[in-house]
Amino acid sequence: MAHHHDHDGHSHNHSHAGHGHAPDSFGAAFAIGASLNTAFVVAEMIFGYAANSLALVSDAVHNFSDVIALLLAWGGVWLAGKRPTDTHTYGYRRASILAALVNAALLLVAVGGIVVEALNRLREPAEVASRTVVWVAALGILINGGTALLFMRGRDNDLNVRGAYLHMVADAGVSFGVVVAALLIMATGWQWLDPAISLVIAAVVLASGWGLMRDSVNLALDAVPRGIELREVREYLAALEGVTEVHDLHIWAMSTSETALTAHLVRPGGHDDAFLHHVCAELSHRFSIHHATLQVEISSETCRLAPAEMV
Repeated sequence: MAHHHDHDGHSHNHSHAGHGHAPDSFGAAFAIGASLNTAFVVAEMIFGYAANSLALVSDAVHNFSDVIALLLAWGGVWLAGKRPTDTHTYGYRRASILAALVNAALLLVAVGGIVVEALNRLREPAEVASRTVVWVAALGILINGGTALLFMRGRDNDLNVRGAYLHMVADAGVSFGVVVAALLIMATGWQWLDPAISLVIAAVVLASGWGLMRDSVNLALDAVPRGIELREVREYLAALEGVTEVHDLHIWAMSTSETALTAHLVRPGGHDDAFLHHVCAELSHRFSIHHATLQVEISSETCRLAPAEMV
């Protein structure tokens, strides 16, 4: 009975760590964020075009990429919570990684568009109605800052939520830059500040998108997730009582918030269920690896996967 209780403790731990912070808690945040930002993008496009401000239009493009980012992240979180099927035995957890990847790619495309238009404007500066720009961009600071706060507490647990949070923080900063540029244009009459600030916006978007792209590509390639050291996990497993060798150790991301592990442990004395449950609970507690599958062998001589070069 003790073994069974131990297992219950582990499975509770797994579900809490894997899903507790996912769909339910951020559904409202995604809905509010996407709705507010969609309305704001429309306003920015209309007023930016009317005021002839590239800074405002490029900010709208940036914000529109964020609306898509929010929807993708929301969809990714929703899909990640779907139950496994006969054809998708892990469920659709990986969808959250694909969402982060598409999200990052969209950001980089948006950057290209802004840069091209800004360089054209620098060659031929255009008159900008700065007063309109100030009011619209100031509204952007409020909307983006408020949306960022909604995602703040989940940003460390899930790459998708962090992506949404980073987008919103960057947006609030960008809107602030647009306000400053418009005020300076009103004070000095320097129309080139409008495309110049657009290039700064592009740099901000590139910086936030690049990290997201790198992380999501790594997860898509089954890399060891950031924050987990393979060496430390190997050392922990090798030091377990009775274990003489660890081989075929793999650690990868099942989703943007869940990590899986498989390993073969050579333990000449054999094993009992309590040993396995204890190791799984420790992997969850120490390394946040909540989905561990361990194969215990009496000897490594018969294991085809024992050599280091075998995957």
